[in-house]
Amino acid sequence: MSLKQQLLPLFDHDLNEPPAFTPEALIEAVRNRRGNEARPVPRVCVLEFDGDLTDQLVHKSIAHKYDEWACFHTEMFAVNVDGALCGVIPRTIGGPYSVLIAEQLIATGAQVVIGLTSAGRVSRTIPLPSLVVATSALRDEGTSYHYLPPSATVEAPVEIAAILAKEVAAVGLPVSTGLVWTTDAPYRETLSQLERHAQAGALAVEMQAASLFAFAAARNATVGIIAHVTNAVDHDGEAFDKGAEVDEEVLFRAICRAGLLAVRRERLP
Repeated sequence: MSLKQQLLPLFDHDLNEPPAFTPEALIEAVRNRRGNEARPVPRVCVLEFDGDLTDQLVHKSIAHKYDEWACFHTEMFAVNVDGALCGVIPRTIGGPYSVLIAEQLIATGAQVVIGLTSAGRVSRTIPLPSLVVATSALRDEGTSYHYLPPSATVEAPVEIAAILAKEVAAVGLPVSTGLVWTTDAPYRETLSQLERHAQAGALAVEMQAASLFAFAAARNATVGIIAHVTNAVDHDGEAFDKGAEVDEEVLFRAICRAGLLAVRRERLP
């Protein structure tokens, strides 16, 4: 065994070798167990990090369970947005879990997947609370290296990021676009890391973007990330303040409209 294999198994992957286990196999197992029809999921699906927004939509009877979602680990809820059904899956926390679900979404008919994640501020140039649409991500996690060769950053699909930034501008929060820092270990963030990544241009720190962007690049999928920045280590105000004036249903519908616009543009000749 080489020194590389002994010390860095994370980077020792043949990215061209087919997987031994596929999302299609899991989907088939779920459908066989439950007797589900092979029905496609909505074309636009949102992975919601916290779950609070989904809980509100369900409580208001705006979102309803989508029983045909073939997954052992999660529940999907469907919302009518401008005449189109959009899916939302709550509490998809972290890169490994969000990519696990994104794989199954694409395999069952989703055309656009958008992650809505909570985030901490890295750059003091952005206010709290605010929204950050990620255009690239620092790869300080593990999942992305199973999809792409090692590199410092990974880029977002350009068009969906631009559409997202435009659509969420009407929500009532400041909106920034740019680099985010993706970590697997939020309780291991250090002050020196925060300073270093801020100097490199990172706006916020979260747990999904690098993983989902790498998945998107490898699978030729359309994936966007919007981070709701609500806290910072240098902030003396209320922690995890999402903005009292912000209606999260309005935010969700703006995200879905961005996804639907992306679907329509992809269909153009």
